[in-house]
Amino acid sequence: MSDLFRVEGLTKNFGGLAVSRNISLSMSAGERLALIGPNGAGKTTFVNLVTGQIRPSSGRVVLNGEDITRLGAVPRVRKGLIRTFQVTRLFSQITPEEHVTLTVLQREGRAARILSRFTGNSEVSGEVESILSALGLLDVARRKVGEIAYGQQRLLEIGIALALRPKVLLLDEPAAGVPSSDTPRIEQALERLPPSLAVLMIEHDMDLVFRFAKRVVVLAAGEIIFEGLPADVAANEKVREAYLGNYAHARSIA
Repeated sequence: MSDLFRVEGLTKNFGGLAVSRNISLSMSAGERLALIGPNGAGKTTFVNLVTGQIRPSSGRVVLNGEDITRLGAVPRVRKGLIRTFQVTRLFSQITPEEHVTLTVLQREGRAARILSRFTGNSEVSGEVESILSALGLLDVARRKVGEIAYGQQRLLEIGIALALRPKVLLLDEPAAGVPSSDTPRIEQALERLPPSLAVLMIEHDMDLVFRFAKRVVVLAAGEIIFEGLPADVAANEKVREAYLGNYAHARSIA
């Protein structure tokens, strides 16, 4: 199966400090990949490099066979490389329905027009309803974002990303700050993502990682120290030392 997305030898130096070191990985359509590692491992820097927020010192990023290394963040979004963020970036006074509608209109180059003209448009409203339904947000679709639970806000961010029709979706800690009682909502939403969508998730909730991922990459000190199956990651000595610690020990005993 050919790669939909890959990075080759991605390196980033800040002065004499190498924060990303010769990172290479690839994903095929529909793949579910988790990127894990301790705080300071360089995970967010990696995502910023991939999405064009910062430029690499060397290496390249390839999407659907096209080298996009020199493209900025916005052109990468237009080509289908979409990310979410650790901290919500929503407008508290408008609704989930309006957020997703505006995103669809932006994707189609119609965001400058009056939103109310499109809330009854069957094509646009049908797509918005489908996205919100898949994420379990229909019952709060017309409530102000400031009035809904934080876990639902995190789901809405995924919905906004889906409205941009990604080919590759980078989820930067989708469960961050979400109460454990709401984590199943996040997990259910991830299970409903389009099967053709390649998803790379950064997450510290290891139980969520092991249920979500078909493949795990571990980053430490800016470089990959492990790549393989979830069943094998906890048994790897380098990963134990760098990150998993007691969690890995508990899984080996269970």
